[in-house]
Amino acid sequence: MLSLTLPSCGPSTGETNDDVPTATLPPLPAAPDTTAGAKQPEQYRELNSVNATEDIKKMQPQM
Repeated sequence: MLSLTLPSCGPSTGETNDDVPTATLPPLPAAPDTTAGAKQPEQYRELNSVNATEDIKKMQPQM
């Protein structure tokens, strides 16, 4: 059996005068640039095992 109850510290549901001060939040800052100014590719490659294997091979040092 599931029973739901209202918390006693929640807003009142009666006709009382709840004077709760409200203020607007400050605007969010701009997102940081994690690309270091590099141009992003026009179209991203599909994420699959073949492309991932090719990318890993490119990252490994050549001997």
